[in-house]
Amino acid sequence: MPVRLTILGSGSAGNCAYVEAGETRLLVDAGFSLRQIRQRLGTIGRGPEKITGILITHEHSDHVQGLLALSGKLGIPIYCNRATKEAIEFQLRTRLECRLFHTGSSFEIGDVSIDTFSIPHDAQDPVGFLLRTAEGNIGFLTDLGHATRLVLERVRPAHVLVLESNHDIKMLQECPHRPWSLKQRILSRHGHLSNEAAADAVREIMSSELRHLYLGHLSRECNRPELARKVVSNELMRLGADHVRLEVTAQNIPCPTLDLQQLIAGAAPPQRTLELHERAPAFLQAELGISYDSTLPPERGTPRPAAR
Repeated sequence: MPVRLTILGSGSAGNCAYVEAGETRLLVDAGFSLRQIRQRLGTIGRGPEKITGILITHEHSDHVQGLLALSGKLGIPIYCNRATKEAIEFQLRTRLECRLFHTGSSFEIGDVSIDTFSIPHDAQDPVGFLLRTAEGNIGFLTDLGHATRLVLERVRPAHVLVLESNHDIKMLQECPHRPWSLKQRILSRHGHLSNEAAADAVREIMSSELRHLYLGHLSRECNRPELARKVVSNELMRLGADHVRLEVTAQNIPCPTLDLQQLIAGAAPPQRTLELHERAPAFLQAELGISYDSTLPPERGTPRPAAR
């Protein structure tokens, strides 16, 4: 059963990931418009109509922007806890049909078993996820004020981990566009992880099982991909963790699709695809009119967008 992960985009303005395990297709968060999600899925030959369900970590707009359209127009089930459901309904001023779980519980959607656990963040009842599949486990920690012992234990079985590396502390402190109250919130234990805090979390989480680490949710104003990469890669080198691939996610374009079977078997990453992701020109980022060398075969009725 092939299991594949595509980070459709991650950053302060929107977060969404696509997981495919056999016939089960999941979105983790829906922080882009339906149009954007459709375009980004189109780069890997997929469409939103066949999504099995949407897992929601918390109610902030950069995680739920497209939720109402995906659920209302396409009838895709939403999975979240009760406090998150009520917070989203209050924000959107509408009622949602949700399949509720209790934080800390586990449940199954098709071929995927989902573990949920509480994380420290300034939302009503934010959660992290560990998705267990036949080919490996995928962990999601996109918003995290600090790494608690519970969080570290729950994601340690991950073969693939999406971990927040939100800001460079110096850049945040010197940012002229953010009031001090906002800076304090971001730096708090219920705010966001800095690059250094992400590296500390990696040190605590590290195991022989972890094979691919995504750094996500980078601030547009208070971080740089090269800064996040340097801090965490230095920690990986110090740990001797040369079995872990490090990738920085982008806000504007999807990451190359990751095939878990190939990853765990030790296959080399598709170099052309990784280079395209790292060096994509601005007009490609804006238009998304590109076709990656994805491991996902195109589905009938879901053509890839032509290059522009």
